[in-house]
Amino acid sequence: MAESKEFQAVPQEEDLSQIERDLKFYPSTTTKPKRLTVEQVEQFNQDGYLRSLPIFDEREVLENREYFDRLLEAVIAAGGDSYSISTAHMKYGKVYDLLTHPKIVAYVKDLLGENLIAWGSHFFCKMPHDGKSVAWHQDASYWPLSPSKAVTVWLAIDDADPENANMRFIAGSHHFGHMTYRPSGSHEDNVLNQTIDNPEQYGSPIDDALKAGEISIHSDLLLHGSEANQSDRRRCGLTLRYCAADVRAGMDWNAKGVIVSGSDPSGHWLNPPRPEND
Repeated sequence: MAESKEFQAVPQEEDLSQIERDLKFYPSTTTKPKRLTVEQVEQFNQDGYLRSLPIFDEREVLENREYFDRLLEAVIAAGGDSYSISTAHMKYGKVYDLLTHPKIVAYVKDLLGENLIAWGSHFFCKMPHDGKSVAWHQDASYWPLSPSKAVTVWLAIDDADPENANMRFIAGSHHFGHMTYRPSGSHEDNVLNQTIDNPEQYGSPIDDALKAGEISIHSDLLLHGSEANQSDRRRCGLTLRYCAADVRAGMDWNAKGVIVSGSDPSGHWLNPPRPEND
């Protein structure tokens, strides 16, 4: 299930080099959050992430997992793999519903403001013993967005813990700005194509352990990654991407931006409708 050119998950480096971007951290200025606490907003500004935020109950967790299981089976049958399901809200109504879910949007709105765009959705599913890692990286290196007012929500479809290779963060690393990375070698079995070496120079890794149905939220400038899953358990998460409405997207990525709160006064984001399937 190949990505079309305009919706490719990972833009090429030469494409991004043509886009002038403001890549400094913009702290949340929310003083009266509605879903988070003031302390949590301050923690996000300081550390660059929040974790273990509850969204779904046990019944909803099961529904989400069963849906993903069916979707993964279909994608593999069509020649894809467990990392192929990207820009999924443009194709699958159920993923659109998760991207626009009021509970998730409420958390993000407390960090990015009332006028909010949801533009990305990508399953990162590590099968048991699949051998692939996600090298240390910053999301901003892959996104043709400016300014850097964007976050990733990581929704746990399965429980994620150190045993099955949960995501890890370097707390506070978003304050260092955009970092130098190198292309990943094929021998590294990296799901993505960039590697930031010596991450410990920016701080100590912290496990983003989540129960299924919980989310974490991290800044697009936060250094993060995950090891290969060497366990007998699957580790699936759905990444959901959001930005403030005043962010501008290159490479036609504005075509996949959904207005999930407030408005987009400039009309930059095209606000596609929910897919009719599912």
